[in-house]
Amino acid sequence: MPATHESDLRSLDRRRMYSIFPPPDPEERLPYELLEERPAPRGLPVPRYCQLGRKELAAVLWLPAVLLLLTAAALGWLDAPSTFVAGGVVAVGLIGFALSGPRQRR
Repeated sequence: MPATHESDLRSLDRRRMYSIFPPPDPEERLPYELLEERPAPRGLPVPRYCQLGRKELAAVLWLPAVLLLLTAAALGWLDAPSTFVAGGVVAVGLIGFALSGPRQRR
């Protein structure tokens, strides 16, 4: 079986490729550029460029706060009513922190 070379493949010929597929328009935006510019869906934080906003930071902090609260309750440092009160304070505090950020201009 003879070895095939790149020049033997007609599909790699530039003129033939342009007859099948037109060259990309430099003014046309690509789909991933459109995806980067879309607004984040409500309720789903989409961190862009690895910057954490208030909502993302609150989403990261709620689990350690709840685990710390449950650990304190399990060790006997908190009784049942104070655990519920502390859980409510943590929840209201994190929700308030997430929603108190500066409003974005539209």
